Amino acid sequence: MASEPLVVGVDFGTLSGRAVVVRVRDGAELGTAVHEYRHGVLDRALPDGRPLPPDWALQVPQDYVDVLKNAVPAAVAAAGADPADVIGIGTDFTACTMVPVKADGTPLNELPEFAGEPHAYVKLWKHHAAQGQADRINALAERRGESWLPRYGGLISSEWEFAKGLQLLEEAPAVYAAMDHWVEAADWIVWQLSGTYSRNACTAGYKGIYQDGYPSPEFLKELNPDFAGFVADKLDHPLGRLGDKAGTLTAEAAAWTGLPEGIAVAVGNVDAHVTAPAARAVEPGQMVAIMGTSTCHVMNGDVLREVPGMCGVVEGGIVPGLWGYESGQSGVGDIFAWFVDHGVPPEYHERARERGISVHELLTELAAEQRIGEHGLIALDWHSGNRSVLVDHELSGLVIGQTLATRAEDTYRALLEATAYGTRVIIDSYTDAGVPVTELVIAGGLVKNALLMQIYADVLDMPLSVIGSEQGPALGSAMHAAVAAGAYPDIRAAAGAMGSVERGVYQPIPGNVEVYERLFVEYQELHDHFGRGANEVMHRLKALRRAAKGEK
Repeated sequence: MASEPLVVGVDFGTLSGRAVVVRVRDGAELGTAVHEYRHGVLDRALPDGRPLPPDWALQVPQDYVDVLKNAVPAAVAAAGADPADVIGIGTDFTACTMVPVKADGTPLNELPEFAGEPHAYVKLWKHHAAQGQADRINALAERRGESWLPRYGGLISSEWEFAKGLQLLEEAPAVYAAMDHWVEAADWIVWQLSGTYSRNACTAGYKGIYQDGYPSPEFLKELNPDFAGFVADKLDHPLGRLGDKAGTLTAEAAAWTGLPEGIAVAVGNVDAHVTAPAARAVEPGQMVAIMGTSTCHVMNGDVLREVPGMCGVVEGGIVPGLWGYESGQSGVGDIFAWFVDHGVPPEYHERARERGISVHELLTELAAEQRIGEHGLIALDWHSGNRSVLVDHELSGLVIGQTLATRAEDTYRALLEATAYGTRVIIDSYTDAGVPVTELVIAGGLVKNALLMQIYADVLDMPLSVIGSEQGPALGSAMHAAVAAGAYPDIRAAAGAMGSVERGVYQPIPGNVEVYERLFVEYQELHDHFGRGANEVMHRLKALRRAAKGEK
């Protein structure tokens, strides 16, 4: 069989990296491989055992390079492909995930003097310990009437570049001084592949407060006099447009991956945003929910609106010529996993083992047997804080209605429903702001849970479409590699040829919709009571927890 051009997409997730080999002509996924990060998420201690405070989440950058060395060759082998047919490689990353580096790209944690310093490591997207800095940024921006603040729903998240950078300056000034670049991991991995530092427009816009320029030195100085030069000294760099070629594969990276030296390396991107073209969601109103450990909601619009609590709106942030909107939930699959790991009695684990299924599958089966409302519970899905629409990572989870008759499957279903309610709040915020959501496309690992999908369709009272690929972000990255290599003129053309979606797979059931409408009213009342200042108990509990652990 004659050879055809191929591209490789690599999706760097929270716990692992996944590579996929894709045929340029039609998007066929020929081979895939996964490599787990050796260090995983450092949220309790550094590799040397040094304990970490609450709300920290770090990673080791070498783990990302190991994905290139292992997953990419394994995917090519699984595809039975000739590496010589590969014309480009594209990557995507969780965001906002930040790497402090020297001028040559060396991460600071790899320097002997900083090996035991937490601030020298990668700050993962779910590092929420910079909430205090985020609060100050928001308060000052509101007081000064900064024009960029409404573009982010009125609030900047503790997950983002500036809050994390200010935390670094104030808690580890020696590390901050030694840092030459404050780099998104999405750009750092492209740097490792191409030898060229190219800052991508997506993370700059959504996570780096870039809206026709960055916040002014005067604003930064008012936050902290030593922060005035943050943009000029640590952050600013020429921006690469999505789908552009950042450079070509170096000899070293070619040796890591087994791919040909000199092929195109696409400008970096974010895992959620790169998934929209993979799901052929490139028109206004088509929202994609990438559901995994967290959920990111992205959508294109042909108008600019201020949506309360959105993560950002960026011109060309997803596809050229449209406004790209982003919102999200900080915890979804993470919440379900936490409950299974820490809230399910041993007898359930034993039953699952006897049947050869996971505890998740067992609880889903039991929950699916219930009528809506039968468990008598309402939960708030804030176990990892609230990203949208409240933008407050000091909030925490809640389950109300428990009795001595409550069982594990009851709480599990309530948590599933809570995440659906959270998405409903987000979609309602867009509709109310004049940016209607006309279609919801689901991507990510949780699409496999049919009960969860039906709950979402019923809570939202709208059909759910499903991406046609199990590797949405990796496929999207491969598509951008095809554009960078010149195989398609732009990402819209690539989406038409290489993307995949199944429309209207899950339909709302009228009777279910009616009951969930009543339950959502209860959720919304709890949401506003605990999230909008009527009761600050969650904030007080977080403060007490820090005090008990010896934090300031």
